[in-house]
Amino acid sequence: MMFPVDPLILLTFAPAALALNLTPGADMMFSLGQGLRSGPQAAVAAAAGITAGGMVHVTLAGLGLGAVVAAHPGVFDAIRWLGVGYLLWLALQSLRQTTLARSKAPGLTPWRAFRDGALVNLSNPKIILFTLAFIPQFVDPARGAVLAQFLIFGAVLGLGGMIVNSAVGLSASGLGRHLATSARFARGLGLVSAGVFAALALRLALLQKA
Repeated sequence: MMFPVDPLILLTFAPAALALNLTPGADMMFSLGQGLRSGPQAAVAAAAGITAGGMVHVTLAGLGLGAVVAAHPGVFDAIRWLGVGYLLWLALQSLRQTTLARSKAPGLTPWRAFRDGALVNLSNPKIILFTLAFIPQFVDPARGAVLAQFLIFGAVLGLGGMIVNSAVGLSASGLGRHLATSARFARGLGLVSAGVFAALALRLALLQKA
């Protein structure tokens, strides 16, 4: 049985995907914010949630549903504004933590961090459009199993993102652990996290389809 993807094409795709993973963006900033806010387990869980959301986008693109988002601006905008609202809610939650005693303001559980990462990724419709623009360059319809090819390329992209975003989040969590022993710095971390989420909300609000 023929492997869906030509190994040489996969070797070409991998460094291109890694270059994209290493480019600072919303996913990296989100993982950094979760690392600062909730520690290493939440940072890794957030990166895993982002990867899971990305695989949903890849699956939808492979099924051709991305064309619906591309063709109907109303769908694009509805998803985008839901994402803006969710990110602002996360920013408010971080601000709320700055008003609580450290013992009364626990970080997110890994499950909640995973959920937040997945939802933030899924609420960015630009990702599915990017997926439609990037991955098809490496897909060979002559080999058949187009969806399988999308999933393989998406898995490579997602694995790289998981590694890079986890590393960023873990680095941030180390800084957070050192600073959080001070109530003053704990409040500062809450403000930084709120600022990260608010900046991501602004970035998504200003996002244009084209």
